[in-house]
Amino acid sequence: MNRKSLILYIGLPVAVIAGAATFHRGKRNAELDHQAAVKAEGTVAVTLVPVQERSFRPAVAFTGTLLAVNRAELKAEVTGRVTRVLVQEGDSVAAGAVLGVQDEDDYVLGVQAAEAQAAQAKAQALQAQRDNDRSVALLEKRSITRQAAQQAETAFNATKAAAQAADSNLGLARLRLKKARLVAPFAGQVARRAVQPGEMLSPGQVAFEVVDNRKLEIKADLPAEAMAQVKVGQRATFRSLGVDRLVEGRVTQVSPSLSQDGRTLRVRVEVPNPDGLLKGGLFVEGVILGEGETRAAALPSTLLKAQDRDAEIFVDDQGVARRHKVVLGPEQDGFRPVISGLGLGAQVVDNGKDLVGEGSRLRVINAGGK
Repeated sequence: MNRKSLILYIGLPVAVIAGAATFHRGKRNAELDHQAAVKAEGTVAVTLVPVQERSFRPAVAFTGTLLAVNRAELKAEVTGRVTRVLVQEGDSVAAGAVLGVQDEDDYVLGVQAAEAQAAQAKAQALQAQRDNDRSVALLEKRSITRQAAQQAETAFNATKAAAQAADSNLGLARLRLKKARLVAPFAGQVARRAVQPGEMLSPGQVAFEVVDNRKLEIKADLPAEAMAQVKVGQRATFRSLGVDRLVEGRVTQVSPSLSQDGRTLRVRVEVPNPDGLLKGGLFVEGVILGEGETRAAALPSTLLKAQDRDAEIFVDDQGVARRHKVVLGPEQDGFRPVISGLGLGAQVVDNGKDLVGEGSRLRVINAGGK
């Protein structure tokens, strides 16, 4: 193949691909232009909400992760093969419920053997005590020598020590049996099951994780300047993905010192969760509410996404949509303060906002207090 043919062979597919991309780009732009024209020429049915004055408290924004206050990883304490697993992930368990067992038969036999040894040692010690008591009485009557009496006493002390050692061994055997049974330390749910029957577990190896989601907590790091504003007992509100309501908690702990770099303050927010709707691991965004109140222009929090601070909205200007850039503060009780961009009384497009553009003519269904 000569050079000219090679260039043609390589260049032709590239040109085809580039041409196709240009064609699709042009088609997309044309469609967008068409949609814009339709919006400009026709009317869009919308509802409006007014910018209204509301009361707001001083607020410190925070982010964090929900975690169960009571959560525990159950780790093997003895070496042994898993013989039984009694729960699945998600199961509810009571405090003290057995979740899994290691080599239980072996440990039960160990307890039985230790009980037999303890019983034998106790019987020997009891007999040695009788012999010692008898020798003491005979020594007083001078019926035996002092040496014989001392031998009886020595035998009694030895058998008593052996009985105590046997009792200790029995206690250890019972403890090993207890440790071979992995039990729930509190009532809750099995969040993780990491073992199967037949697996060998070593001391320290995680077998289960149990959580109690009825009480959750958030550990949040706040900017150092929030130190003077945040106190124990203050109300905190937040939202999370999958939860369609504002959730409330309380500040239960404020760190007595800042982080090592002096930039953040750790606080703990406790969140009651009696219905179990919230789950550990959820990422949350919210505010800690301070004392006092101020009045400010506000919009319903449902109008924009919770994480949007800088946003673009459309306002009804005599039946025509006009784009406005606004800055909003964090949500409080279903409303967000308008920091800049809009004044009181402005009518903001709510339902239908995704269908309008700059200059769209509006057909108002509900003026929202206009």
